[in-house]
Amino acid sequence: MTLLPALPRKYHAASIWLLYAAGLVPAAWGFWLGATGRLPGNPVKEFEHLLGLWALRFLVATLAITPIRDLFGLNWVRYRRALGLLAFWYVLMHFLTYMVLDQYLNFMAILVDIAKRPFITIGMAAFVLLIPLALTSNNWSIRRLGPRWTKLHRLVYIIAAAGALHFAMSVKVVGLEPWTYIALVAVLLAWRPVRPYFNKWKRGPGGRVQLKRA
Repeated sequence: MTLLPALPRKYHAASIWLLYAAGLVPAAWGFWLGATGRLPGNPVKEFEHLLGLWALRFLVATLAITPIRDLFGLNWVRYRRALGLLAFWYVLMHFLTYMVLDQYLNFMAILVDIAKRPFITIGMAAFVLLIPLALTSNNWSIRRLGPRWTKLHRLVYIIAAAGALHFAMSVKVVGLEPWTYIALVAVLLAWRPVRPYFNKWKRGPGGRVQLKRA
């Protein structure tokens, strides 16, 4: 049983748009800090790091929707698409910042970086895998692809793992923060094979689980 009150259905659409608006605030705030010289050290690198970190956070939040529903009965599935798309937009902004502000569109240098620096190779692979997920995050694609849509979107597990690894490899010292994201992604990935057994136990013999739509 959840202690959170259920959100009336008429506010569901508005709450999703509010999530989009709130989700883009960190990017706008970081850009303003960089533009006004308030980011410490190398402002381009700091902004690039901020965008990548928020992309990883939104990926973790996307993966957490199902375990939260299973464990606490909170049905926040309606926010999963928005969280996934926010993750994509942050990855795209992270990549564009690297290409434009960091490398000044020096494509040869970018290709060399991708080929020779493993953490960039991993990050680029995660970005490429995320593109088809973003393009098919709509109702038309769900209807068109059918069961293949679910199989395609399972790539998010690989993308999240690659994102956590990319983050850990990109920092000079792998401290508490990178290990925290690695642990979170590992737990969320581990939940997938455990989930059927947990839900079977939760339902009991012939039982059904009632979800709370918060």
